[in-house]
Amino acid sequence: MANFADYRFTDFLNKALTKINFQKPTPVQEKVIPLVQTGRDLIVQAQTGSGKTHAYLLPLLDELTDAQQVQLVITAPSRELAYQIRNDTEQLLANQPSTLRVGLYVGGTDKQKQVNSLKNKQPQIVIGTPGRVWDLVRSHDLLVYQTKYFVIDEADMTLDLGFLKDVDLIAGSMPEKLQTMVFSATIPPKLQPFLKKYLHNPKVEKLAVPTVIAPNIDNWSLFTRGRDRKQVLKQVLTIGQPYLALVFANTKKTVDEVYDYLVQQGLNVAKIHGDLKPRERRRIMKAIENMEFQYVVASDLAARGIDIPGVSHVVNYQLPSDDEFFIHRVGRTGRNQLGGTAITLYGPDEEEQIHHLENLGIVFQPKEIKNGEFVDTYERDRRQKRSATNKQLDNKLVGLVKKQKQKKKPGYRKKIKQAISDDRRQQRKLEHRQQQRQQRKIKKQNHLK
Repeated sequence: MANFADYRFTDFLNKALTKINFQKPTPVQEKVIPLVQTGRDLIVQAQTGSGKTHAYLLPLLDELTDAQQVQLVITAPSRELAYQIRNDTEQLLANQPSTLRVGLYVGGTDKQKQVNSLKNKQPQIVIGTPGRVWDLVRSHDLLVYQTKYFVIDEADMTLDLGFLKDVDLIAGSMPEKLQTMVFSATIPPKLQPFLKKYLHNPKVEKLAVPTVIAPNIDNWSLFTRGRDRKQVLKQVLTIGQPYLALVFANTKKTVDEVYDYLVQQGLNVAKIHGDLKPRERRRIMKAIENMEFQYVVASDLAARGIDIPGVSHVVNYQLPSDDEFFIHRVGRTGRNQLGGTAITLYGPDEEEQIHHLENLGIVFQPKEIKNGEFVDTYERDRRQKRSATNKQLDNKLVGLVKKQKQKKKPGYRKKIKQAISDDRRQQRKLEHRQQQRQQRKIKKQNHLK
């Protein structure tokens, strides 16, 4: 495994790495740093939280000069991610002897103030959301015609939020000789036209999505038994008083519903999702960083790319539809080698999803709540027993079970379920009769004695 010393970064970067206690590169950094140093265009498929930000920042900051012109532009789809990249950049530049300047340009901030500043001096490093960066480029206040490096971070999220058009316009304003790097958790087909348009013979690096939970994270599953999920969640959040619990829901509507319920229960809770106004989002993120909240409810899209320090617990209020989101969520706790706990709530209709995650190599510790405490349980065995029962179905029904997995009309699937149910009922009757016969036989034998 490589060491950061192998990359021969300048002294100020090595000092910064020592200060932030970065000793060895992550797998993403080990793959990407040498590729960035070659000067090639890159497409890197890697998860948030894998260390990809430093994978491009370190080699690119190492190449920048004191020239008073924009040399590096980084776009991020959310303000929070842009702020985080800016903070990481300033950490790495803390010991640099020159005058490298960072310009942060995101929506919801004072545009006129930014315009006035740009008239005096152009930053070497531009970090911002696509809409605001394009506004400043279009008005010729931000001059990107001499840019050397262009990074599009979280490209799939950029596409999802409708910002790819702005990124296209920004790229079109840059010189043809440009090193372009795209980082994304997924590479959706709709992203391909942009990649073909602006990237020249790119090196594609796909890093496998980890399926093994870090050993310092306790990964629990909790069966709700069909109870009201909000009530179960409240129990989970109030056992042991977590330092900071991050609760994930799949939609903005569910985030609002869970947030409102927890507030009504008297919990100190914040929420993060895409519909919050910029000023409110900044206020909440600042309050979370200052540990003013014990609980945070968030959607995947809003929380992606946001590094919330001090998360002791992650709770999956709902199972995500995307397997990668599960790994991403759980990885929000247990940072910096600290311990963490991830708890996934699931109902009777979600057992197959849990089974699917287990097949990917994710190991759950089944838990239940008794007398106000988490205790070990074997509730997950129920699903395995049902699987065994499926295998014992009458041969006539095996084909129906297979057909059930195909896309059929609702009425047809209902008939299949009914047939299976009838078969099981008949089996239970036969078993009951057999037991009664056996008992009568035993009684008769005892009577003869």
